[in-house]
Amino acid sequence: MATCGEVLVHLLEGYGVDQVFGIPGVHTVELYRGLARSGIRHVTPRHEQGAGFMADGYARTRGKPGVCFIITGPGMTNITTAMGQAYADSIPMLVISSVQSRSQLGGGRGKLHELPNQSAMMAGVAAFSHTLMSAAELPGVLARAFALFQAGRPRPVHIEIPLDVLVENADALLGSQPVSVARAGAAPAAVKQMGQLLAAAKRPLILAGGGAIGAAPALTQLAEMLGAPVALTINAKGLLPAAHPLLIGSTQTLVATRALVAEADVVLAIGTELAETDYDVTFAGGFEIPGALLRIDIDPDQTVRNYPPHVALVADAQIATEALLVEVTSTPLPPRNADWGTRRVASLWAELTPTWDAATRAHTLLLKTVLDELPGAVLVGDSTQPVYSGNLTLNLDHPRRWFNASTGYGTLGYALPAAIGAWLGRGDGQPVVCLIGDGGLQFTLPELASAVEARTPVIVLLWNNQGYEEIKKYMLNRAIEPVGVDIYTPDFIGVAKALGCAAERIQGIAPLRSALRAAADRQGPTLIEIDQGLWMQEVAV
Repeated sequence: MATCGEVLVHLLEGYGVDQVFGIPGVHTVELYRGLARSGIRHVTPRHEQGAGFMADGYARTRGKPGVCFIITGPGMTNITTAMGQAYADSIPMLVISSVQSRSQLGGGRGKLHELPNQSAMMAGVAAFSHTLMSAAELPGVLARAFALFQAGRPRPVHIEIPLDVLVENADALLGSQPVSVARAGAAPAAVKQMGQLLAAAKRPLILAGGGAIGAAPALTQLAEMLGAPVALTINAKGLLPAAHPLLIGSTQTLVATRALVAEADVVLAIGTELAETDYDVTFAGGFEIPGALLRIDIDPDQTVRNYPPHVALVADAQIATEALLVEVTSTPLPPRNADWGTRRVASLWAELTPTWDAATRAHTLLLKTVLDELPGAVLVGDSTQPVYSGNLTLNLDHPRRWFNASTGYGTLGYALPAAIGAWLGRGDGQPVVCLIGDGGLQFTLPELASAVEARTPVIVLLWNNQGYEEIKKYMLNRAIEPVGVDIYTPDFIGVAKALGCAAERIQGIAPLRSALRAAADRQGPTLIEIDQGLWMQEVAV
């Protein structure tokens, strides 16, 4: 007999799942009965939040859902934060959990790991949460989940399986086939209207978000044809190459960039929420789009949030951009303003570059040193100062190589487990660098052991300023006496070595280069600690 738990694993393989993150428990062992005989790799984090962050990092580099097997009750409350981060950033994640037997749901009998209503709790951080009331429902609910991942706005999905359903006979489901759903095409009338507006624009501009990553080649061509400056959100970095003359980077919060946006007569916003952590990271307000706004998004609800559109189109970003490219190509283009396009972008960078303060320059030098030494690296960031600076100053040549938790949900401790998942998702052996501060690392420090066990050679670049310095500055700027921000800093080198990692403390650019080269040659993880004060003194930029 094949149980529901065994058939679940079989069906997941049919959907191309090759990796699962989870911590086995008495309520999930029936999932592992099928997993042991499958071709799916299992990685055990040290906390369910780590499982969720690993799945998130895996999804961002692989481009397909990260999958977690999670225990009832505390396992689900633990993973909720990671699901919140994935929900905020539109990351596909499938969380499969156990739950009490059907006759005991909501019974309040004090059963092990019991919650009053686990599915209701998860609904706030998932596209949907479904309780499987019989094994026969399994193919249908998986089809719903993967239809969302394939053709909708990707977000976490939670499926909980009662303990008695997990062991049901599911032989009849072994022949179930995976469902494939195509993404929405672009309505011709809307494409024509948008194309005409863009073609007639004298000062067109493009705002692209993480939802447009798949449209990179077509979007680059469209920008070049229109001579349109392009701003990218944090999750869209690399959509245009770093040195592209139309790229204005991720500087939308800055006054000079906002002035440029205000000059545009037609603005195409594609795959972006136009939300605070990309367009107003200092919470000052004032980002405005006075030009005609054209919005393209896979989520109809999102096309009208934050900034109302002149024209909106619900479609896959790649399909829509390719259709727009055809439309604009067939339309006569008027002469552009000579001071727009590449000239305006060059003048913007000439204005911005001298304004970077010493700290921003020092952080940027750190990041550029990493990329000079490891040009193919993926940089996975936490909420830490070098990441904040890199969000503004750093541009990449390819997408899916820079993402972090300083946007959207803004979770501390994200970077280490997400980097482990990113390395597993990338699958090409290229380096993955975790950028994290001493405060954030203490949230998920035990995941170094997971990296050792899984033989994932992530490079943990630890920026140590002995506390929550950004929050301390925030308090002082508001005349609040700092409390709780000068935290105890452990011996990270000693802890990392005790967990089985290579670890060293470095000072200066040359030692950093040497440490990065050595780390890239190892089979397991490396922690490289950089003291903020010593780095700032050494580089003096």
